[in-house]
This record gives sequence, C-alpha cells and structure tokens, in this order.
Amino acid sequence: MLALFIARRYLFSPKSHAVVNRIAALSVAAVAMPVAAMIVLLSVFNGFEGLVRSMATVFDADLTVAPRRGVVFRMQELDTAALRAVPGVEALSFVLEQKTLLERDGRQAAVTVRGVDDSYGEVVPVAGTVVSGSYGVRTGDLERLVLGQTMAYRLGIRSLADADVTIYALRRGSFSSLLPVGNFARRTVPAGGVFALDMETEQEFVLVSLRLAQALFEYPDRASALVLRLAPGADEAAVKRAVAAAAGEAFRVRTRYELKASLYDIMTYEKWAIFAISLLVLAIASFSVVGSLTMLVLEKRRDLLPLRAAGADTAFVRAVFRGEGWLICGLGAAIGMVLGVGASLAQQHFGLIEIPAETFLTKSYPVEFRFGDLLAVLAAFGAVAAAVIELTVRSMIKNREKP
Repeated sequence: MLALFIARRYLFSPKSHAVVNRIAALSVAAVAMPVAAMIVLLSVFNGFEGLVRSMATVFDADLTVAPRRGVVFRMQELDTAALRAVPGVEALSFVLEQKTLLERDGRQAAVTVRGVDDSYGEVVPVAGTVVSGSYGVRTGDLERLVLGQTMAYRLGIRSLADADVTIYALRRGSFSSLLPVGNFARRTVPAGGVFALDMETEQEFVLVSLRLAQALFEYPDRASALVLRLAPGADEAAVKRAVAAAAGEAFRVRTRYELKASLYDIMTYEKWAIFAISLLVLAIASFSVVGSLTMLVLEKRRDLLPLRAAGADTAFVRAVFRGEGWLICGLGAAIGMVLGVGASLAQQHFGLIEIPAETFLTKSYPVEFRFGDLLAVLAAFGAVAAAVIELTVRSMIKNREKP
C-alpha cells in the first residue's frame, strides 16, 4: 500500500519537466482508445450475429427431420401422428427441395424450389414477410409461386398482374445431347406473392406447392424433409431427442442453428480474429507506457535517495514504479471501458448511427453488448499491461543500480 501511495504521489504531483505530464496523459489516451475500440468491435459482431440468427428464425424451422441417406424419402416412412404427440411439437410440414432454373422473358436464374404443403405456414412464419401479393402457393387447383423480392427484380417482375414464371427441372433417368430441351420438365406458374428477407434468401428460394414440386421433380409421395415448429418455452434439446426417437435411426434431426453451423462458426472465427488484431494494436499502444515510466524514473531518480536512506530496497523501488505503470494503464482502461460500453449501449438502444443504404433488415448498425466480451478485453489488456510494465521496470531499475 505504501508503494502504491508513493506511486500515486509521483504520478499526479507536479513535475519539473511539464513534458512528463503530457507523456503520461498521452499514454492514458493511447491505452483508452484501443480498449474502447475492442469493446465496440465485439459488440458490432454480436449485433450482426444476432441479426443473422433472427433471419434464420423466419425462414428456417425449429427442427428439421431429413433422411441420413439419399435426398428424399417416402412420406409414409414417418409416423406423423407419433411426432405430433411429442410434447413440445406444435406443427409439422413436409417439404421437397431441388435446384431448378427460372425463366421469364429471356431472363434466367438458378434457384432452389421448395415445395411446401398446406401446413407450412403454421411451421414457418413466411406469410409475415410477404410485401406484395399474398402468401399461398395453391388456391384450389391453381398453382402459384412465392419468390423473393431480389429475385422478382432479377426476373423483371414489376407487377403481379402479369408475372408468369417458367420453372425448368432436370428429368431423372434420361439425358439426350441431341435434344437438350427434352431433358427438362417445365411448368409455367404465376407469381402470387413476393417476400422480403435478406438478399441471399431472396435470391436462393422460391416456394411452390408440394403437389407441384412432386410432379415437376418426378418424386410422387416423397419429400426431402419434415419441418417442425416447437411450442413457446419448449426445451429444444429434449424435444429433439424425443423426435429423433420417434423418427428412427434412418432419419437425422437438426435445429436451425445446426443446419447453418458452418456459417455461425465462420462468424465466431471472424469475431475472435478481429479481437486478436485489435489486441495487437492495443499491445503496440501499450508501449507508450514504456516512455512514460522511463521519463518518470529519470524524473524521480533524485527522490529515490530518501527512500534508499530509509531502507527501501530494489524490490520496493520497483513496486513504486510498477504501481505507477498500473495507475496509467488502469486509468486508460477505465476511460476506454466507459467510452466503449457507453457507445455500444447507446447504439444498441437508440440506433444513433444508421446504415447509409436501403435495406429491409435494419436501419441502423446492429450492436449487442455482452458482459463476457468486456471481461475478455480487460483480461487480455491486463496480461499485456503486466508484461509491458514488468519488463520496463526491471530494465530501468536493476539490482546493482544505486541512486
């Protein structure tokens, strides 16, 4: 405590050279800015991760049951009555997906056509994303398709009044190089609705009825997956185990996040890569403390005489200047923490900085402050500061040195 008291007096007392005070102040600022930047950067990555997860909740089901082998299965292979009886399961729907080609007025695009049954709207709330027309892939015997807004622009659809789209699907088991058109089954279907989500989903998926998809892909009475919606508050892990037991060994059950595990892993790796780069910047900025401690040691060299005379050994003198180093770093870290946390929370709750582009997802940069990130930043900075301070103090004040 005595060493820290002396260190505080040394740091805040007037110096014979004003430049020493300026160097100390600059060191505090040099430490504060990287700490604040790290907190803000991690919060921004958290915000974008939350945005991606929220988009997944709109277009992906809570649980997806798919065959372990092959791409399709007979719908009768799954006991839907037993699955509906599983506690926590509220709705289920069969889907059939396949890559196809869309064409309209000479414009073409490769997409994934997802055939859905009449219960699909109860499992996936896609109806709430429709911004033009209405959700409904079938009206009686009239087939319709629902496509993304980006895809509608790409195909030149400006009005649903005249928006017939031709779907081309490769025929199974037959191929002729002499007559390529004969290798494709095709159906012309009017567009009945346009949904708005993220650009990737809008460009990738088109919804049609399960009946049309089975006929077009030549998969009668087959589906590629069974999707389920869970009741609010249901234990996802417990429901997943129960569904897997009811479905049998031939099927695999995955959550929406497991379906896109690689995407979330990449986002996590990117976040901590940015953390490592920011930590390197922080480490470089922390070397400003070296200059401050060096100048303070030189400034207070004469003041060490009374301490030596009073019996202070080298360890005590080192503790004094080590305390000065921690005061500089601690003050800088505290200022950076206040700035970083304050900026993150202000953006999170008030959206002060808006994205300078038209988007249907969010108007301002998404930010989510997490206390765990703050602890990680402070722990990493503490390790860097400890190393810098210790090396500086030991190099400046040696055991053989006499005041």
